[in-house]
Amino acid sequence: MTIQPDAMHAITAETRDTVDEVLAYARSRALYENVPLDMPVSPDELVATASGSITAEGIGAQAATALFADVLAPTCLSIDHPGYVSFIPSAPSKAAIAFDLVVSASAIYGGSWLEGAGAVFAENEVLHWLAREFGLPEGAGGVFVQGGTIGNLSALVAARDAARRRNAEAGVENPSRFKVVCSSEAHSSIVSAASVMDVDVVPVPTGDDGRLHGDAVDAALDEHGAAVFAVVVTGGTTNFGIVDDIASVAAVTKARGVWLHVDGAYGLAAMLVERMRPTFAGVELADSVIVDPHKWLFAPFDACALIYRDPAQGRAAHTQHAEYLDTLTERPDWNPSDLAVQLTRRSRGLPLWFSLATHGTDQYRASVDHGITLARDIAAEIERRDGLSLVRDPQLSVVVFRREGWTPADYQAWSDRLLDDQIGFVVPSSHRGETVLRFAIINPLTTFEVLTGILDTLA
Repeated sequence: MTIQPDAMHAITAETRDTVDEVLAYARSRALYENVPLDMPVSPDELVATASGSITAEGIGAQAATALFADVLAPTCLSIDHPGYVSFIPSAPSKAAIAFDLVVSASAIYGGSWLEGAGAVFAENEVLHWLAREFGLPEGAGGVFVQGGTIGNLSALVAARDAARRRNAEAGVENPSRFKVVCSSEAHSSIVSAASVMDVDVVPVPTGDDGRLHGDAVDAALDEHGAAVFAVVVTGGTTNFGIVDDIASVAAVTKARGVWLHVDGAYGLAAMLVERMRPTFAGVELADSVIVDPHKWLFAPFDACALIYRDPAQGRAAHTQHAEYLDTLTERPDWNPSDLAVQLTRRSRGLPLWFSLATHGTDQYRASVDHGITLARDIAAEIERRDGLSLVRDPQLSVVVFRREGWTPADYQAWSDRLLDDQIGFVVPSSHRGETVLRFAIINPLTTFEVLTGILDTLA
């Protein structure tokens, strides 16, 4: 049988059946009323049960879908399970999940206005809304990138570029080594970004409250001087959900003319809740911020919103120049690929746009508020229970606690049993050398009863 070159692309009975098969599975999975937690298996087990799918002739859509649904998917943890409260979960809305399919089906290139004007416009609607929520001025804007690591890297590249241009204009020599100041509790992506950029990290100790404060940053700037091109504050640490004293740090960076970046990958979404806004005072003075919609803004993986106070700073650092790109870069258009470390990009902000447009911002505020309220309720429950104690009162939606008298091995054995029994996914963490447990509450379907059910297994 002769293979036709267009067989995968032409509209035929076979391609219709393929699309129908996949969409039927996607619909079923998106509408699961009882999401399975599932669990990983060993490589040897997958070799035994899943090998042989790549063949010269193909196995067909029905067999491939069945292999994924029956063998591969059950070995992948369902991060949208209500009992998944490790790391930072993800709980995309049904609207966002559904529209993610549309984004792929529409074959949109989201890197330039010329090729994707409508998609870029819709993404910018969301970015401008977020900028207003964070108190940034009119004209602030940015781009959706893969995740917080790329967002932080892109912002810091722009900050260093701005410092270099400022030095050149002033006739000042660049330092032998650029440096970035951050909290000792900053996310590991800051160190990763610094390594990629070949710059040094100056970790500054937090106060007793776990927050980075302006006086400590001031001292670091006194010591390291003009070598510091940026200061990073955290709008909700991953381990504890602690928000740095952004206002006091912003006062220092503003006085010294140093770029201020807010890593709000997890926590900055809490600013949608009115009563939480004072916690984030100072964000409005930032030169750049990030927040990950695939965390607390209920979008599917992968999406990070990177927003610049002055997007021209991002363009100056990131616009790629090549002969074949001249038709893009010589236009005054808003090209998302000019604003971060990327060129090719999917329109990863569209699922969030669709969900926001569908449900409205009030629904988002209520869903974020759920996690904050539940964290406080379950913290009070932990304090009431014998043998359990809080490590620190929750500030956002992360609750860190201990089981008195347990060794690291006890914690791990309990965590393994919890997953084996398909009750929940809670992995041990650590704080100052002590093994602890933590609940990271994102999913609106995670309830007080779900969490007390997990606590009951600690008795």
